[in-house]
Amino acid sequence: MHEEIILSGFGGQGVLFAGQLLAYAALAEERHVTWIPSYGPEMRGGTAHCTVCISDEEIGSPLVRHPSAVLLMNPPSFQRYMPLVRPGGLLVLDEGMISERSNRDDIHEVAIPAKAIAAELGFDQIANLVLLGALVAATGVVKFETLDKVLEEHLSLRHQDALVSNRLALRRGAEYSLPLSLK
Repeated sequence: MHEEIILSGFGGQGVLFAGQLLAYAALAEERHVTWIPSYGPEMRGGTAHCTVCISDEEIGSPLVRHPSAVLLMNPPSFQRYMPLVRPGGLLVLDEGMISERSNRDDIHEVAIPAKAIAAELGFDQIANLVLLGALVAATGVVKFETLDKVLEEHLSLRHQDALVSNRLALRRGAEYSLPLSLK
């Protein structure tokens, strides 16, 4: 197994945190992992993205040109990364933030009202985890039990009151996805 994943959105939407959780979960499952963050000088409000490579073997390069999966939280990210998804790959996006669709018949697209779901759960800022739940459910790249464990370990002390909502966000996102084979 070798998955190359891009997560992208505005700074402050939690795409780097979602990428970290994915990377920590893969490490907990004793996989080879790279996580590379990138963000503009504005950080909150500017563009932020990260790449996560997860493999059963050593990773030759952390650079991702044609990702097997992409998680998108804003229109500029859609414009930049949607065309890069390799055929047979997965595109997960927040339909409340991104009105466009890929119209590609060679990829799997999952559009979720992530921001609305996060608001229902009482924490607007957990839309990232709704989308991450969909990505993990579709790809099976890590186990949900592992993701739950690393979420609890890496959620900051000031956000521990939102742990239950974060876990619910992952599961609500998963409800929108069917398991895929991204080979």
